[in-house]
Amino acid sequence: MLKHGARPKAWHGTLNRQVQVLISALVLSLLVIIFLYFNGGEKHYSSFQLPKQKWNSFDSLIKFHPAMEFRNGTDVIWQIPDSAKAALFLAHGCDGRASNFWDKSLNCPKCVGLPEERLLVLHALARKFAVITISSAGRCWTLGKEKLIVKDIIRWWVVRNKLEKLPLVALGASSGGYFVSSLATNLRFSSITLMIAEGVFDRVDITEDYPPTLFVHMPKDIHRQRKISEYLKILRDKGIDVADIECMEFPLSPNFLADRIPDLDLTVSAKLFELFQNKGFIDKKGYMVDDGRETRWREALRETNSLSLVMNLVPHIQEELNVAFAYHEMTSLQSERIFDWFETHMSIKSPLYSH
Repeated sequence: MLKHGARPKAWHGTLNRQVQVLISALVLSLLVIIFLYFNGGEKHYSSFQLPKQKWNSFDSLIKFHPAMEFRNGTDVIWQIPDSAKAALFLAHGCDGRASNFWDKSLNCPKCVGLPEERLLVLHALARKFAVITISSAGRCWTLGKEKLIVKDIIRWWVVRNKLEKLPLVALGASSGGYFVSSLATNLRFSSITLMIAEGVFDRVDITEDYPPTLFVHMPKDIHRQRKISEYLKILRDKGIDVADIECMEFPLSPNFLADRIPDLDLTVSAKLFELFQNKGFIDKKGYMVDDGRETRWREALRETNSLSLVMNLVPHIQEELNVAFAYHEMTSLQSERIFDWFETHMSIKSPLYSH
């Protein structure tokens, strides 16, 4: 018989379980708070997945048919899908050109269709983004008069194609990332993406209406990663919505280059993989031993008669080796997240508005 006021053992067991659940929830909440505190509260995503998008994944959906014009002393190439819902300016890196983003065709005979650039455009068109690419005047972008030239070109393009009511966004890689981060103080963007670039936030006036900014970077570049961490905090403290995506290295496979590069078949891709293994350019797991720019793979290619026919694809192969090594290269692997970012920040503001 229980004494007056006593509780059965089962009740005590239930109470103990409830207390344990409550303590676990409190500990988990505390860990989340600590994580956010020490990481500055910024949104942060990492990427370890192998590339799944193939070069011809959009063949049944999207075809390249760009328009071209030489304007204000530079090449301008663009394409506008039916029922466009936004407009995207793409800025190349040093040694890049507007023609890198588009496949060679009757409309664009000098286009070269580098694998990552072309996939970025195809992703954009599939998501109903009108796309404009512009060549820099020199090897890299400059931050003076060239900003005004590009601003005028974009304004002209928007008016000509009646895109005034659409949100305007921008993505720049490397030198193009620096350029876009500065151009955003001259031209109204709904949001921007800076790829393998920390921006020039030590040289621009950041106001509360600076666009939401996504950094897509490769943390193997430690110096740039530290600067991005610094600027994430600076922008967040200014009230700007910011996030970053880390792009990690991944191993090559026999079919990797064939999956990424038009005009490179599976047999050649497998032979290249074997060559890279035999020469020690990749390790036993398929990872690049060194940056592709520092690897003598081009010389090895010239010495291999059966592979000499792909010398015209050297820039395309080089780009994909750089993406796999993940130190500094334009990449389309994060396209879904990038366009999700753009679409969640699609405030309708006229791109003709300037600061």
